[in-house]
Parts: sequence; structure tokens; C-alpha cells
Amino acid sequence: MAAVVDETAGVRSLLLDVPGWPGHLPGQHVDVRLTADDGYQAQRSYSIATPADDGRLALTVERLDDGEVSPYLTEELRPGDRLELRGPIGGWFVWEPARGGPLLLVGGGSGVVPLMAMLRAHAAAGSDVPARLLLSSRSWDGVIYRDELAALARDHPSIAVVHTLTRSAPPGWEGRRGRIDRELLAEVAWPASEAPLAFVCGPTGLVEAAASALVELGHDPGRVKTERFGPTGGP
Repeated sequence: MAAVVDETAGVRSLLLDVPGWPGHLPGQHVDVRLTADDGYQAQRSYSIATPADDGRLALTVERLDDGEVSPYLTEELRPGDRLELRGPIGGWFVWEPARGGPLLLVGGGSGVVPLMAMLRAHAAAGSDVPARLLLSSRSWDGVIYRDELAALARDHPSIAVVHTLTRSAPPGWEGRRGRIDRELLAEVAWPASEAPLAFVCGPTGLVEAAASALVELGHDPGRVKTERFGPTGGP
């Protein structure tokens, strides 16, 4: 591992130099396998946060108190330590600028990671594909990549970022509150007649609710791609 970046109190990005890395598409993931001294192994999948042409591989990991892998990755791993990776994996939940849009990204919590890879690829290519991210977080302090998302929206006219907070908000907050639902998606998403490409990632409950709402709003199910993880609850 080359370096670490603390994104929030419980989320850390690991910057990795991977010899012989074959390249990847935004939205793909890798399997990380840890082996204990007694031979016990644990493996988890983590989305890649960097676009395909980035010089380093970045994995953004949220610490789970009862996790076998994430506590080690977020608290004990140090620059110079080695990890065992397998990947890149996945070909369905991927986007690159040549695939066009409009691009609708819907995420909850650390589900923003593969969506961020897509936005970073969009910005790096100087793409003019219209892109909107709707991100649900528990609190403003818990928004992963908060400053970078603000910079992307500021510096790239074709990118828009919409936040909704589900548990707490800072004083004077004038943004959206509550979970992502049909009403919020109707407000933020393009009309189904514009046939956006939609990518939804996050906890299972959020993903199922958002994908179902998009279909109810008339969006083509074949253009609504999902990736889910963890328990049924969520941000």
C-alpha cells in the first residue's frame, strides 16, 4: 500500500500500487483477501474508486464494527503493507464516457464509491454528458468525498450533485432531508422520456426502493443497473 486518506471518521481510502495491473472500468471491484498467521482467511469485495487511467488503484473502505476485514483495513494497515487482490471483477455495473447518458447516479453511504469512479472518469475525460448524483448520507460529516464532490459540481457544468441527509443536519441546513424515495427521484432524475442510464448502489433496502421507484416512474428496467451490499437498512 502506498498511502491512506481519511475520508470521514469511519471511512478510509487506500491508495495502492499494483504491479501488472491490467486496467479496469469505472464501476468494477476487486476481492481483497487477508490471511492470518494461523492460516485463517477472510475475503471481501470492494469497489474501485479511481477511473481506469489513474496511476494508482484506490479502494474506499467503511469500517464495520463487526467486520472481519474492514477494521484491519481502516485501522491497522500501514503504507508499505501488502494486500492480496483479485480483479478487476464485474462487467454489468460499469460506465465510461463513450457510453453516453444522461447519467443518473443514485447512492447511499459508501455506495458512492463506484459512482465516484464514474464521476472521476467523466471529469478526467472532459465529458459533456449530463450527470447527476443523488447521494443519501446519515449526516453532513458522514458524506464521503464531500469536498471533492463539491469541486466536481463547481468545476464541471455538466455534473450536478444533490445530497439528502437521513439522521442529522448542520444548523441552517437548507438541503433535502430523508431517505431516497419516489418523490425525490421524480424531482432529481431526468424524465423517463430522456432515457437516462441509471446506476444505483448502496445497502439493499435503498437499492431496491430506488430501483423500484425509477421503474414506477417509467424508466426502462434495462437501463437501471444496481449493485447492493450489506443489511437491508441503510443511510
